[in-house]
Amino acid sequence: MHSVPDRSHGYCVDDNARALLLACALNEPGEQPLADVLTARFAAFVQHAWNPDTGRFRNFMGFNRTWLEDKGSEDSHGRTLWALGEAARADASPSRRRWATALFAQALTTAESFRSPRSWAFTLLGLDAYCAAAPDDLHAKEVRHSLADRLMSCLALVETPDWVWFEGGLAYDNARLPQALMITGMATQTLGYVDAGLRSLRWLMTQQTTPAGHFRPVGTASFGEQRQHPRAFDQQPVEATATIAACLTAWRADDDAEWKAIAARAFAWFLGSNDLALPLVDLHTGSCRDGLHPDRANENRGGESVVCYLLGLAEIRQLARVNTSLTKPAALRAVGG
Repeated sequence: MHSVPDRSHGYCVDDNARALLLACALNEPGEQPLADVLTARFAAFVQHAWNPDTGRFRNFMGFNRTWLEDKGSEDSHGRTLWALGEAARADASPSRRRWATALFAQALTTAESFRSPRSWAFTLLGLDAYCAAAPDDLHAKEVRHSLADRLMSCLALVETPDWVWFEGGLAYDNARLPQALMITGMATQTLGYVDAGLRSLRWLMTQQTTPAGHFRPVGTASFGEQRQHPRAFDQQPVEATATIAACLTAWRADDDAEWKAIAARAFAWFLGSNDLALPLVDLHTGSCRDGLHPDRANENRGGESVVCYLLGLAEIRQLARVNTSLTKPAALRAVGG
């Protein structure tokens, strides 16, 4: 509770996968890599989560280190594949890169039967990295096209002029769906994927931008509602982080500088450019509040929130290093860009 760990919630592979993604992101030039012992700890949790009997990753573990399930959700499996793909490509340790490559290949087959669009998107993000690390894996390339085609089919089935989306409602990690299509399209030179990703992300941003122009992530109160403008609250860091990454992917896809500005506005949400004008991040401790309620910030500071903030920060810092514009958005100046 607040900044004190609540041990009743135990552990999950979701957060360890996000942390492994962060460890890989911090191997980029200009960043300070995490201590190897930390990266090894995240990888060890992912390995321990793998259940070969079910072909799935477990997700939730009690504080007593007892697994609470035989298999986790499809989304947690996809997110773990994403982390493994990035580790296969960018882990600092050659041995862990080989480990991640082997476990990814073993766990990929199960994902082909999944029905969750977010699990497809997370898996596609992992496949982008994995296929770069293992370019001779023809099965992985086939799965990549298959999952991307499923997202395209969802969009074709649901899309109308007023609702340019893959599902009848908005939920969590929304921007990862168009991001996955754009990344896959660029890697496979499939223009249709890129165009669909750009089109759906543009529409999503009309739903996540206030009349005043600041970023407003889809509130959790919207989940389950069909074809409705999203509710404002509760707002969570995971949405801002997904939006930052997707917008920077869109910038790389079509070279429109406006995407960089939108990403910077999404990052500024963490710093106080939001509906309540309250910062989510405590710059002195590095902690991140869990979100925004209608009248206050959520003072709990869970692992998901801080890792999401740091992933967003890593994206923005990378942008700052390659940004050739003489005028940088305020959010970039705030992190030393």
